[in-house]
Amino acid sequence: MNTPPAASSSWFRVGFGLMLWLMAFGAQAAPLEAGSASALRERHHKLGEALAHSPLKRPIVLDSQETDGGLQGDVYAVVNHSLEDVRRALDQSAQWCEMLLLHVNNRRCRVAPGAGGETLTLSVVPRYDKPIDQAFELSFVRRTAQAARDYLLIDLTADSGPMGTSGYRVMVEGIPLGEHQSFLHFAYSYDHNMVARLATMAYLATFGSEKVGFTVAGKKPNGDPDYIRGLRGLVERNAMRYFLALEAYLDGLSMPAAERAEKRQVRWFEAVERYPAQLHEIDLATYLAAKREDRQRDGPPAR
Repeated sequence: MNTPPAASSSWFRVGFGLMLWLMAFGAQAAPLEAGSASALRERHHKLGEALAHSPLKRPIVLDSQETDGGLQGDVYAVVNHSLEDVRRALDQSAQWCEMLLLHVNNRRCRVAPGAGGETLTLSVVPRYDKPIDQAFELSFVRRTAQAARDYLLIDLTADSGPMGTSGYRVMVEGIPLGEHQSFLHFAYSYDHNMVARLATMAYLATFGSEKVGFTVAGKKPNGDPDYIRGLRGLVERNAMRYFLALEAYLDGLSMPAAERAEKRQVRWFEAVERYPAQLHEIDLATYLAAKREDRQRDGPPAR
């Protein structure tokens, strides 16, 4: 991938690099919609047809919206893991680090105690082949808001980010669907100021002009789908990358411990490559080599 101008940096292609886009001049982003088992069950019911007939060829519904203060990305999906497995997989900050590091541009993640709880600091490079000293850092506080048998809600929050971004929130909520399935809602949002907004728009108008999202905005003259672009396309790509990281991490629960790290990486890469128009970046060998380098340099995420 071409590297955008310095002002645009990696955040405008990683998102959750996790994580996240915006559209106003320092206003607050709308709060993420979450809060109860009954509300999520109702959402699952309303999305029944969309999940069953998803153009993504699996039970996933991807949504994006411009809020008053930025952008929000949402992924709703049925996964073949119990809610208890999801809770167990995301119970500690170090586990979140391991999951987030599946993303190609996330090169380091460390955990430390903080006044409001454990702090998870993620280092994101502008491009997968850039050295770690060119990374910017985002420091999140992890909170398990609810962890009942019928409902799980975990979120990460960061007050500030690079280049005028702020108010980050990443959220996973879920309900059980029988013994071996769950319905999950993965979401994120953040705020930005004018500098961040202009940098993002400059990137999307130049280096990112050919990038597309998943929402079909219409049809091309030849009948092919014409996918959404711009800010919403950006947030949709990042939302999908991070949801696929979450799912690959969950899939690793059944793998032998000694093989999990690389098998999860392969699983994530294969999942991303199912959507090449939106998500293709590099080949598998290059991706795995970068992740081995990170592991050799830092070891597993510090607890």
